[in-house]
Amino acid sequence: MKNIAVFISGGGTNLQAIINDSKKSKFYKISLVISNKENAYGLTRAKKAKIPNLYIKSKEINTVLKTLKDYKIDYIVLAGYLAIVPPEIVNKYKNRIINIHPSLIPSFCGPDMYGLHVHEAVIKSGVKISGCTTHFVNEEVDKGAIIMQHCVPVDYKDTPKMLQKKILKYEHTILIKSVNLLVRQKIKVINGKTKILK
Repeated sequence: MKNIAVFISGGGTNLQAIINDSKKSKFYKISLVISNKENAYGLTRAKKAKIPNLYIKSKEINTVLKTLKDYKIDYIVLAGYLAIVPPEIVNKYKNRIINIHPSLIPSFCGPDMYGLHVHEAVIKSGVKISGCTTHFVNEEVDKGAIIMQHCVPVDYKDTPKMLQKKILKYEHTILIKSVNLLVRQKIKVINGKTKILK
């Protein structure tokens, strides 16, 4: 049984999807939830599920590292975490941190591309397909090896909020699948690309 920590900043809908999956998992449990926002509703979700949860400012790197060690964390999942993970943590957990992003990377990603900003940019561009991506976290924002993606059509009538809602359910799906592959050590990174092992 692997211990995972989930990092959040907001409502925690992706966190809830992982909580629901973890209840029936033989491979992992959520041992810790960390938020860099004191009033994030995701912390309430963690409390309701009786999962240890903490508010820690993203700049408090040593505190985060010590906490991860104390809880014997094997893997980290970023689920709506709106801060850049410091190199010290990335290096300590190399190829053991994954993120969910609400677009098809490498499109509409990078600094300042998060939440509704992503969907606003998609709508403004006029592209016909968007989606979501799970990927490993490295030193560059949204540049880590891609694990899974799901495509969603963009309709002419879509607003950013409508598109966000359409994509969110697929975020839950591929994030859960990616977490399960991760904890079962079924993902191998080779030359910047991922190979899913059977």
